[in-house]
Amino acid sequence: MAETKYIPRLKTQYIEIAKNLKTELNIKNAMEVPRFEKITVNIGQGEAVQNIKSLEAAIKDLTAITGQKPKTTRAKKSIAGFKLREGMPIGACVTLRGARMFEFLDRLINSALPRVRDFKGIPAKGFDGRGNFSMGLKEQIIFPEVDYDKVDKLRGMGITIVTSSKNDAHAKALLEKYKFPFTK
Repeated sequence: MAETKYIPRLKTQYIEIAKNLKTELNIKNAMEVPRFEKITVNIGQGEAVQNIKSLEAAIKDLTAITGQKPKTTRAKKSIAGFKLREGMPIGACVTLRGARMFEFLDRLINSALPRVRDFKGIPAKGFDGRGNFSMGLKEQIIFPEVDYDKVDKLRGMGITIVTSSKNDAHAKALLEKYKFPFTK
């Protein structure tokens, strides 16, 4: 019996979205239509210098949220005022591609962001000029995968969505097609 391959919901929607974007943005070549390339999720734990357990808890939370084991980020240079030495672990980072990327984006848009207290949308000022969008979250407990009772401390995280677009307008149009909650 042949094994059926799972295709994420947002990836199946992309076929229709790509057709609409091609006509809306007046793109002639189908390969120029913007698409998602990767999503990077980063947690910085500056307090890991004194307490390595906080970094371990951050890694555990990031693994639960993304479904992938994070890479430990290390300090690039020593800063005596912070008692930081070059090479000390100070954070965790995950790069998501393919099916895991679409699954994370789906959970971010449809279940995590609506759980943010007093949520009015995300400002569209997080674009970098090259079609990539970055945003920050103040607490990891908005994701349903994180067990609220086992959280020792609220941690923020940075999320960067990298697209194949060359400008911000095309990247924003792609995110809006997926109903990304930008403020008006």
